[in-house]
Amino acid sequence: MYTAQDYEQLQQRMQAVRDEINRFIVGQDEAIDFTLYSMLAGGHVLLEGLPGLGKTMLIRTVAEVMDLSFSRIQFTPDLMPADITGTSMIERDSEGRQRFVFQEGPIFSQIVLADEINRATPKTQSALLEAMGEKTVTVLGDTKPMRSPFFVLATQNPIEMEGTYPLPEAQMDRFLCKVQLPYPTKQALVEIMKRTTGAQEVQLTKKMDTEVLVQAQQMTREVMIADEMLAYAVNLISATHPQAEDAIAEVKQLVLYGSGPRGLQSLIKLAKARAIMNGRFHVAIGDIKAVALPVLRHRMMLNYEGEALGHTADDILRILLERVPQDGKL
Repeated sequence: MYTAQDYEQLQQRMQAVRDEINRFIVGQDEAIDFTLYSMLAGGHVLLEGLPGLGKTMLIRTVAEVMDLSFSRIQFTPDLMPADITGTSMIERDSEGRQRFVFQEGPIFSQIVLADEINRATPKTQSALLEAMGEKTVTVLGDTKPMRSPFFVLATQNPIEMEGTYPLPEAQMDRFLCKVQLPYPTKQALVEIMKRTTGAQEVQLTKKMDTEVLVQAQQMTREVMIADEMLAYAVNLISATHPQAEDAIAEVKQLVLYGSGPRGLQSLIKLAKARAIMNGRFHVAIGDIKAVALPVLRHRMMLNYEGEALGHTADDILRILLERVPQDGKL
């Protein structure tokens, strides 16, 4: 059992990680926060934004500051599943005999940057499903475990851009959260230019290692959540379904389907991680509300009417956050 002092020390360490990342990354506070929440929760992150907003640089910076092995996969239409997972090659040993030797693909790292993931075909995107869900890869019937801890941090361009393929719903559900990167403000643009085009380069310092991160993930799982908070989270998830008895009119009219049990798990995990980052070892109602949009926006599908009227999942979720009762009753 961890003590309040242990959680205080973890919060200080995570704040040091955040501060170090902020020395190089400008104007993407939400993306930084949810990336760190997801790493504490042991899940994967999908970053969506226009090209050139620093998605790739953010992930590289996180890997360097947390001292985790890193690999990058550039997704293109001609990328094949074996380019991700690896393949068996014929090698000749010292005695001249031939044998198959598995050559690991870039998926075998602690942080895998899946860059522009929605530029690859659905078949190739699906090659990540097993790794993200089960943390194993099966090649020619041989199952191999991923390194621990293991994170897929994926970037994607908005799906309306040319040359993109929508991610399969099953794969979208594997991402703990989906973070949308805004265009930087004028002040942020000035600071970005100073840090990236000046003569002095920012030298990052490692603030965490694998052993500490694994312990931090265990501490996150043990963060307490009251029955009332859990009931609120369940009610929020249930409210995303148009078939629910108490579904509001907007959900019945505009939503095709809502979030499932994995969405509830993700909501609780990220709420616990946010509690730690804010110096608490219990989940508050504010934690659940703060993580709801990134957790659920990619787990709700609007129907034709909802899309035709120009609504987004975020619009519906904001309504639900206002109307779902907080009385702690199921």
